[in-house]
Amino acid sequence: YSLLSLTDGRFNTAIGAATLLANTADEITACGAGALLSNTTGEGNTANGAFALFSNTEGNFNTAVGDRALFGNTTGSSNTANGIHALFYNTEGSSNTAIGESALLSNTTGDHNTANGTGALFSNTDGSDNTANGHFALGANSTGANNAANGASALSSNTTGAQNTASGAFALSQSTGDNNTAVGAGALQSSTTGNGNIALGASAGSDVTTASNVIAIGTSGDDLGNSCFIGQIYTNVQPQVGTDPDLVTINNRGRLGRANVSSRRYKHDIQPMDKASEAIYTLKPVSFRYHKKYDPTQTIAFGLIAEEVAEVAPHLVGRNPDGQPESVRYEQVNAMLLNEFLKEHAKGEEQDRKIQEQETTIAGLKSEMKTLAAIVHEQAAQLQNVRTQMELTKPAVRIASENP
Repeated sequence: YSLLSLTDGRFNTAIGAATLLANTADEITACGAGALLSNTTGEGNTANGAFALFSNTEGNFNTAVGDRALFGNTTGSSNTANGIHALFYNTEGSSNTAIGESALLSNTTGDHNTANGTGALFSNTDGSDNTANGHFALGANSTGANNAANGASALSSNTTGAQNTASGAFALSQSTGDNNTAVGAGALQSSTTGNGNIALGASAGSDVTTASNVIAIGTSGDDLGNSCFIGQIYTNVQPQVGTDPDLVTINNRGRLGRANVSSRRYKHDIQPMDKASEAIYTLKPVSFRYHKKYDPTQTIAFGLIAEEVAEVAPHLVGRNPDGQPESVRYEQVNAMLLNEFLKEHAKGEEQDRKIQEQETTIAGLKSEMKTLAAIVHEQAAQLQNVRTQMELTKPAVRIASENP
């Protein structure tokens, strides 16, 4: 029997046993045994396939093509299901689109989902605003919302994670976290519970498992939270020749910038450094090794300890977003060293000037002493001449005889 209960409904089409059996509404098309069998007042529905929209009662503007497509739908509206068992369990969910065998099969009340591919969004029940394109994409999702998966098995293990984007086969395939973005086949495929990760490139971020806030571009990265990895940089030698190359820095807000900008155009309150550079005399250089998770080679390094520097020269310390000492501004230390060198150089020049003055004075004194010595020598010679003359003019001594 078809349209058995119809009393005043119009523009309905029923083809197949028990199609539109309870229908009283308008503009319904049912083709296939049991299609729209339970529909009573739902309007504008189309069911093509055995038992398609079988349970629908009041839902409107649904389209079901395929055996048991939208089978369990009762009041959900504006759904489109194309494929065997597509949106099979949907009851109240609305504005969903499922194309492919068992796509959105378990959805019950989730809204605004799009599934394109066999088993896409297969387990979704309450999750809304998800998009899945590809075989079993977002296949395990149950209540996660606002996810986008493009590629076979992309985000296939996600259950409750939200705001994830995966583009590429098996991208984020094991993830259950939130706010992850993976672009490329196998990108972030090992990540499980991490949040806020970004991977770009085939198999990018494949070494990230539980860490969060990792960025991996063109490289497998590492399971180290709040880190960034970019491939093909370390081996790309860029000699700093001439005036064009520059270094890149990053601040505690993650902003990249040129390191060596020093033009007056970017500065104000310019003052001589004076005694400010004397702070370097309180610094304590040390040797050390980074923890193995940061440096597996355990190479000995030389430098300063940021916490120690912060105690004596806080302006030389870079801090993380929590205000903790994180790095030392070694480029500033270089400028302070230069200032101290110039101060010592100025002292040396002053000492050289004084020594030169003293040498000039001493030379003058030596010259005067030579002159005085010559005068003394000349006077001594003159005195000797006088003595000689006096000896020559002295009268001879006469001896008187005692005998007359």
